[in-house]
Amino acid sequence: MTSDTTQTEQVASETENDTTAELGALLAPVRVVLWDFDGPICRLFAGHSAQRVAVGLVEWLEKQGLRGLLTEGERKSPDPHAVLRAVDLRHPGSDLVAELEERLTQEELKATASAMPTAWADPLIRTLAAVDRRLAVTTNNSPRVVTTYLQSRGLTSCFVPHIYGRTRDLHLLKPDPDCLNRALRAVGAAPAAALMIGDTPSDCLAARRAGVPFLGYARNKEKEELLRDAGATNVVDSLEPVLEAVRSQG
Repeated sequence: MTSDTTQTEQVASETENDTTAELGALLAPVRVVLWDFDGPICRLFAGHSAQRVAVGLVEWLEKQGLRGLLTEGERKSPDPHAVLRAVDLRHPGSDLVAELEERLTQEELKATASAMPTAWADPLIRTLAAVDRRLAVTTNNSPRVVTTYLQSRGLTSCFVPHIYGRTRDLHLLKPDPDCLNRALRAVGAAPAAALMIGDTPSDCLAARRAGVPFLGYARNKEKEELLRDAGATNVVDSLEPVLEAVRSQG
């Protein structure tokens, strides 16, 4: 007779084996891994609230006499990128947008000091690099911020020079696939030979538009539901099984 505990352990083991096999099949053709930054690699605003940054950008605009530039909903947005996009929509390529983007970059740079590494991200990055996978960062954050964070973790050599982040062309932020396409061109890879790891619907959509397979990372059920609703079929709540799948391939 098998105890309930033993049966539970067997089911858990079989589930883990199935997950490893599924991830192994997803990873098998992959030669290039495109990483979103804030989420899969770290929680950039873990100790420096993104909402406070958004409020600060709105307050700066108001001091310039530009309160009417944003709708009420945009003024209350907890996402600093939403504020930046809104201003760029009304004044694309202007000095105002350039100043606002630089202010956001400075806040992101401050946030790197208290950013929280995503569990298992560092060893996964190092293992992928060790088994000759090309790595690139494809993000809506400033590339200066990504470089600063990677240097603090000793991960720069795993990615450089392939860091593709926010430019002054803000209409090209994800879900536009621009940063993914720039990465693919630079490493000379076909979309089918790549995999993007991201944690937002915009990541999923950008990957789809670029023709790149997508692996969603969701640290909670809410994020998983958002990714599923966006069409993500492969979603993990931890990068540990991804690391195990890479190791199992040798």
